[in-house]
Amino acid sequence: MVKRFLLLFAALLVAVAFAAPSSAAAEQTPQQIVQSIADQLGTAIQGHQAELRQHPDQVIKIIDDVVLPHFDMDYASLLVLGRYAREATPAQRVAFARAFYNALTHRYAEGLVAYTRGSVKVLPAQGPLDQRRTIVRTQVLLDSGKSLSVDYAFRKTSSGEWKAYDVIIEGISYITNYRNQVAAEIQKEGIDGLIKRLQTQGAGAIEQMKKQDGGH
Repeated sequence: MVKRFLLLFAALLVAVAFAAPSSAAAEQTPQQIVQSIADQLGTAIQGHQAELRQHPDQVIKIIDDVVLPHFDMDYASLLVLGRYAREATPAQRVAFARAFYNALTHRYAEGLVAYTRGSVKVLPAQGPLDQRRTIVRTQVLLDSGKSLSVDYAFRKTSSGEWKAYDVIIEGISYITNYRNQVAAEIQKEGIDGLIKRLQTQGAGAIEQMKKQDGGH
């Protein structure tokens, strides 16, 4: 379950945010942002797991409230689309961004329920902040007792806020992985076909989560 949370947290870093900019975020360093997200998730989830499993939509609301304001919508979605971003219309780029985010968050909502405070240890910053790309390094404690290295890539936006756009797990970039998957699907079914599949994927994942809870 903790591994599933890790996948969600990683996926969100290549997903897109639709929340309004926060002036408080502009005053925080990338390390402080990651620590704040980890702490808020612990407060929102720990002790409420049974209720959240019964009401998966509440998990999505937690993601919307806690995580989304800290990620770069335009930059992340363009990176995931890669060269196909130039071929897509503005409407297709917006539709892809929303569908991609919804599919990821709904798919990994169950894993997030298992999150507990202290699972993520934010490591001290190394060197000066680079506004184009700054890495926040963390260690994630798994159920097995082993630790996993997870790095988050941040950039400073034109509004002066630090926002994340990628995650690197044991040296593997989620941006790169999803870009490869997206490219393969677009070649087969086109951008509109990919968007349609993603739009239906999220709802199906939530229904599956409800069924699993009802079977416990």
